[in-house]
Amino acid sequence: MTQTAPGAIRIFHIQAGAARELQDIPTSAPAQGYLWIACTRAAFSAELPRLQSALQGLAGLQLVDLHISDLLNAQLPSHYDYTSQYDLLVFRRLSATQCDTAVPPGPAGATPAGGPPVLRRIDTSPVGFAVFDQVLLSVHPLDCTVRDAFAARLLAPTPSAAHATAPAATTPTTPTTAPAAGPAASPPSHGTADPTTTPSPAQQSPTLSSPTPAETVVRDLRSGPMAGARLPASPADLMLRVVNLIVDNYLDLRRELSRQLDHWQAELLKPRARFANWSALLDARLTLHQLDEICEDQRAAVQDWVDTLETWAVPDNVAALRELDLLKVRSRDVLEHIERVVHHVRRLEQSTETAVQMHFSVQSNRTNDIMRTLTALTAVFLPLNLIAGIFGMNFEFIPLVHKQDGFWWAMASMTVIAVGLISLFWRKRYLARTGQH
Repeated sequence: MTQTAPGAIRIFHIQAGAARELQDIPTSAPAQGYLWIACTRAAFSAELPRLQSALQGLAGLQLVDLHISDLLNAQLPSHYDYTSQYDLLVFRRLSATQCDTAVPPGPAGATPAGGPPVLRRIDTSPVGFAVFDQVLLSVHPLDCTVRDAFAARLLAPTPSAAHATAPAATTPTTPTTAPAAGPAASPPSHGTADPTTTPSPAQQSPTLSSPTPAETVVRDLRSGPMAGARLPASPADLMLRVVNLIVDNYLDLRRELSRQLDHWQAELLKPRARFANWSALLDARLTLHQLDEICEDQRAAVQDWVDTLETWAVPDNVAALRELDLLKVRSRDVLEHIERVVHHVRRLEQSTETAVQMHFSVQSNRTNDIMRTLTALTAVFLPLNLIAGIFGMNFEFIPLVHKQDGFWWAMASMTVIAVGLISLFWRKRYLARTGQH
């Protein structure tokens, strides 16, 4: 059997009021609650026979070969599919990496995007989910911190539990209170997502501006551990919360992205600046267009999931009916968050396009100012050339030619005409730049 890296596959047992991490995959479904099997894409490929055997024991069936290919494909767009026994959701993430070597948005083999550094750091690797009745299988990229961040929230002790266990210092720590290591320990962000999700560590970048008071309140509410009543009630509920966290990772980037594009707009609108970074600007516009397509695929996938929920049979008991209603509400909330991302990406794309058009408009106005000034100067010297041409004709009898002060009369008349025309053009603002008062 192929040896996988430690932590590549994590198993959690979640039930009402408690969640704990298991060391190995159980051979049968739990009597209460459900299981979450979260693994990296490399571990899923290496341990596929074992995972298929575990799903056979837990859910009574295995993944379809086409769905396995979807989960292993690192360039697959977001989409939703289902069988009579389970649902499959592939969702491309929008998160910031710590370097500029992330896979750029778009097809495989595409060149890295230019433009603002934040665009070069947006990673769009897909995350796959297979939702069974009592099992959730999720396949993540190798550097995905969503799994560990959400696991830390699941396993963190509640304030009441921590207070109850504080005096008993000799009591062994149970798996339900063990904190998760690794990227999960990153501080929470302040996105506008569901209160049960944990934000991306990219929000803590020192380049970001300080949060608003409202965002600080939301961040504080989301920073605490999950209470028992707030634990995901089903595999589908858990999948939606993870997807919500993935979407909010982009919402955490919007301020940095907006600020950097605003800086570009300011550079484009400087009338005397010679903007030469056109290749990077075109790469940024292309990247924003590709992000728009990715967000559209995300919205279509979640919309298909929402439509499928409407076809589910109505439960007989009140508790199951309420759970289904909450699932629909959370699904619509995730869809609303995705639409916010779509609108923001389109607004950035439109803003970049508008800045380019305004840049050319400013350059055109500058050219018009130069041409107006040259035209005014030409109009000033036109009568002077006429006077010089008249006195330069080869006639013997021309007034003032043979007089001693004729030259000074000609120069004085030319000066008066020039000063008069310049004063007239100045009053009519023919010699002033556009926007100068």
